Amino acid sequence: MANQAEGFEAFKLNKQLLNAIEEAGYHQPTAVQEKAIPLALAGHDVLGIAQTGTGKTAAYVLPILMKVKYAQGDLPRAMILAPTRELVMQIEEVFHQLGKYTDLRIVSLYGGIGPKTQIEQVTAGVDIIIATPGRFLDLYKKGVLMTKELKTMVLDEADKMMDMGFMPQIRSVLEVIPVKRQNLLFSATFAPRVDGLAAEFLEFPERVEVTPSATTAETIAQVKYFVPNMRTKINLLEHLLENEEINRAIIFTRSRKNAEEVSNFLMRKKVGEVRVIHANKGQNTRINSMEDFKAGEVRILVATDVASRGLDVTMVSHVINFDVPLIYEDYVHRIGRTGRAEHEGKAITFINPAEVWHFEKIEALIRMDVLELRIPQPVTVTETPFGEKQIYARELDKLKQKENPDYKGAFHEKKSKPKRNIGKGEKVKAKKSGTKKNRNQLKTKNRKN
Repeated sequence: MANQAEGFEAFKLNKQLLNAIEEAGYHQPTAVQEKAIPLALAGHDVLGIAQTGTGKTAAYVLPILMKVKYAQGDLPRAMILAPTRELVMQIEEVFHQLGKYTDLRIVSLYGGIGPKTQIEQVTAGVDIIIATPGRFLDLYKKGVLMTKELKTMVLDEADKMMDMGFMPQIRSVLEVIPVKRQNLLFSATFAPRVDGLAAEFLEFPERVEVTPSATTAETIAQVKYFVPNMRTKINLLEHLLENEEINRAIIFTRSRKNAEEVSNFLMRKKVGEVRVIHANKGQNTRINSMEDFKAGEVRILVATDVASRGLDVTMVSHVINFDVPLIYEDYVHRIGRTGRAEHEGKAITFINPAEVWHFEKIEALIRMDVLELRIPQPVTVTETPFGEKQIYARELDKLKQKENPDYKGAFHEKKSKPKRNIGKGEKVKAKKSGTKKNRNQLKTKNRKN
């Protein structure tokens, strides 16, 4: 263990941090830590590009703990913004793990629960804040948060921030914090929007890119199945889960409806303990489900992309993409839940006819062709229902129209016939063409009159 600590000693961290690093069982610094920590400690703005599972959280947590050092005053001196409450909670856990021998006061701010407890924590004094943009702004507008002592600002998962439409909120945050500060921005991918944010947020940044943008970890074996319909996806999933090697798996779906249907099916089939998390689940339910999954008490976690980031479980054996994500960068984050901390993992993706186009874009993004496997013989491949075929056809039409606006698919709207003026004679004819019942009702009405 002493040899492991030597790598971190090169950063000239204090003894409290080195002891915490040793007890956490950290090995030699990862590539992103080796490059980012010295730059952050020297006060540079840093732009870090690294896929999930590479230790980028510790790459900014350690410099912040070293710079803030000890509790002082009542106002925050460092803040981390993250897109989801799950990620906020995960970052807080790393801060507590590595800052266990300090007296630093660390407070997490996120929605989904009432603000009363968070307000009490902030007013009691805080050194480091980890927050979602929305909850931070809520408390700032209430006059609870003062930012004048803020010296370090971190944006984590910047690409997800962009995908979730947080840019207006981020700009609002930047308007109320000191201009003179150190900025750190970390992202797994470097899309054009992230580039624009970096130009707006960072000043003369040092760029740390340990892998090309949107690179998947080498410890993850990726495979894909072309599956004709939803029923066959379910059959294939049931078959795969008969394999005992899948001892802890996350199954990602595109919608809450699919998440519920998949989890209910698996519970009926009794393939092991199953939990489901999505945006409609209560905060406590989501926290408890993830804690049980981390503890190994749950074999399968079914989730929407709300859990694709911020879920740090080192022993996830498999990630199964029941649905292909429509935000292509989310594929990188989903499969990044396995193959972490140098463990090997496997990512399996089911692709229906309407998802083929999307997965080709994902393969272009990650710069590789994912290995295709045939559906195993024992799996029943069902006939695609007519309604489902129609849905796929409509989706494919939309995709083709997206690439070619002049394309007219099978489901383009038919032009309505222009209305024409009807003459008096035609009106009488139309009247006579009514049903016998209507004519009788008209005669009765005339007699009464």
